[in-house]
Amino acid sequence: MSPTPSTTVPGLADKTQMRRVLFSSFLGSAVEFYDFLLYGTAAALVFGQLFFSDLSPVVATIASFGTLAVGYIVRPLGGVIFGHFGDRIGRKSMLVLTMTLMGAASFAIGLLPTYATIGAAAPILLILLRLIQGFAVGGEWGGAALMALEHSDENRRGFSASFANMGAPAGAVLSTVVLAIVTLLPGDAFLSWGWRIPFLLSAVLVGIGLYVRLKVTESPLFEQEVITAVAVDPTVKKRLPIIDVLRTNPVSVLLGIGAGLGAFALQALMATFALTIGVQGGLTRSTVLWLFAAGSLLQIFALPAYAALSDRIGRRPVMISGCLAAVVAVYPILLLIDSGSALGVLLGFVIAMPLVQAAMYGPLAAFTTEIFATGNRYTGASLGYQLSSTLGGGFAPLIAATLVAGTTTGNGLLRVAVFAATAALISAITIALAKESSRRTLVTTG
Repeated sequence: MSPTPSTTVPGLADKTQMRRVLFSSFLGSAVEFYDFLLYGTAAALVFGQLFFSDLSPVVATIASFGTLAVGYIVRPLGGVIFGHFGDRIGRKSMLVLTMTLMGAASFAIGLLPTYATIGAAAPILLILLRLIQGFAVGGEWGGAALMALEHSDENRRGFSASFANMGAPAGAVLSTVVLAIVTLLPGDAFLSWGWRIPFLLSAVLVGIGLYVRLKVTESPLFEQEVITAVAVDPTVKKRLPIIDVLRTNPVSVLLGIGAGLGAFALQALMATFALTIGVQGGLTRSTVLWLFAAGSLLQIFALPAYAALSDRIGRRPVMISGCLAAVVAVYPILLLIDSGSALGVLLGFVIAMPLVQAAMYGPLAAFTTEIFATGNRYTGASLGYQLSSTLGGGFAPLIAATLVAGTTTGNGLLRVAVFAATAALISAITIALAKESSRRTLVTTG
């Protein structure tokens, strides 16, 4: 069913509705990333033992991070599929569907038998559910960012769109706190059933998220532009957004991919690999998780601050500064997290996330979405963002685990730092080559 044209002028939505939109983007994204990052944390801590117990510890860790990468591989596909219907039917309905799929997959992981119970079927089912998770997240971010962006005043687009990105650290805090609590259980109890509790709680979170999301109105820009375009040219609705994007905006897709590589690589390393080396450094799992949660909590506030700064001085200066800071700081960050000192680990997470990664990631939602036209923005932004997430974040833990395998700690960390710094440098160069997007008019972009 086609949405009914709205009389709301884009950028002038009433304050109550705008607050509802921002909260929906934040909460929905937080629920999605709670589920998604929960898997990453569990992969770092327990999945190797539970689902790959027939392998050596090193190989089991690599295999566990491999299942993490599988979820990222299908994210671009999810972005294209949900983006297609989001650009043709509407943003809101797709967001409801992505949240439902994500929650169902996570709940099912909480019920999944382990390798000791059903053998090889356990990792196979785990991979299947991970694919569903990745597919759903692929469509979630684009819709959440667009709903906030397309309801916003033009001079606050960066700040508004960042609410979708704030969901990542918020989800990380929530998943980490819940996991930290259950890791206080005796070792046998945690490995037997305690790790399942955070996944089963997804059902409650999804219920809350859907309640909020169903109250949000459709994007006024989508209603105004797409319906008008269909009225003028009925063939518009028959065209595939992905074909339009690849034909008319291939450079924008490439910019979206390159711009996020550094941010995603650092984010993924902190959420997975850093937890592993923190524990290997001598701290308990619970302590490392609490310290990671503290860094993520600060990041929730840093992201909109950097995004708001990008509304004033531009996306490019803020993001490039963050990328260059990552190049310089990533190796000291890893050394701090490996130090065995709680203060050192906390300092490492604080430098990595609220200070460095937030500068790259805060303005990214606006940067990635502003470079596409309304009629294919969901598809284009999702494709660029999710490909970047897959290349930069999906393989980062797997690459890191491989780089440190069979090496001394110092050499392994240096290799991982070079990998992360390279990703950040590629992002800096990409953003420098792009045009400033913060002053573009969304109605005519593309």
